[in-house]
Amino acid sequence: MERHLEIIGEAANRVSRSFREAHPEIPWQRIVAQRNVLAHEYGEIENTLVWRVATIRIPELIQQLQRLLPPLPPQPNGGGLL
Repeated sequence: MERHLEIIGEAANRVSRSFREAHPEIPWQRIVAQRNVLAHEYGEIENTLVWRVATIRIPELIQQLQRLLPPLPPQPNGGGLL
């Protein structure tokens, strides 16, 4: 789980500044800061905090980010593989 949170934090850090500024409802700095703690402060990681982020904050983040995504275009044949 810690590795997944690090990846999310790294991805958030790579989002353009203009996009982050346009969407201050996303806690970009907190996400990146959490990544830095996980990546560099090995002895300081609180498992209860990691659990709370994974079970509460990540689902909230997913909902926030889904609202920012454009709808998918219609798929031919209903989007099936055939």
